[in-house]
Amino acid sequence: MNKSIMLVEDDRRMRHLLCDYFKKENFSIVEAADGKEAVGKYNDGIDIVILDIMIPFIDGWEVCRTIRSQSNVPIIILTAKSQEDDKLLGYELGADDYVTKPFSPKVLVAKVKALLKRADGLYGEDDGIVKAGGIVINNIAHEVTVDGQVIVLTPKEYELLSYLIKNKGIALSREKILDNVWGYDYYGDIRTVDTHIKRIREKIKDKGNFISTVRGSGYKFEVKG
Repeated sequence: MNKSIMLVEDDRRMRHLLCDYFKKENFSIVEAADGKEAVGKYNDGIDIVILDIMIPFIDGWEVCRTIRSQSNVPIIILTAKSQEDDKLLGYELGADDYVTKPFSPKVLVAKVKALLKRADGLYGEDDGIVKAGGIVINNIAHEVTVDGQVIVLTPKEYELLSYLIKNKGIALSREKILDNVWGYDYYGDIRTVDTHIKRIREKIKDKGNFISTVRGSGYKFEVKG
């Protein structure tokens, strides 16, 4: 597939096992056994990050926060924790997906491929430029601006905002949003949608009121004023 993965996992056997699976699929691997090593090795040439949370020196939450502050690279959180609050924290920090141990390496490989495929399609030239109320989504330059100011979004935030704008004026249920933005194979918490909407509203500032909550259902994008 000629894509580069950063794999951050302190369990050496698990890390080597996953590396073997990904190398068979023609991925190149950047390995890190702890948070400090991950932060030091991360670079713009990495296409996706698989990040264990319980790692030495700097925990995965902080690594996620650090990487997200400088890049919109897709991040998959890998952890033994399954509590909903932990998942929501990961999404709030900018993670794109969450995989709970134990898991099948083949399933993780499939998730990585799907996320990369969606990201590639997201940043393709289809649809060109989409405009709505001062918000401009430029799928050629891979850029979002609000009143001329560039706004940095994660891939999932970018895809979600694009989906809302393309369906402006239509009330979209959380389930429909999950199916179309996260994919039919997503089995996580439906509140993930709420968390991402909250972050988008904060980032687009006064345009955030264009995304209205539909009580008991989901969300709708409408240009106001």
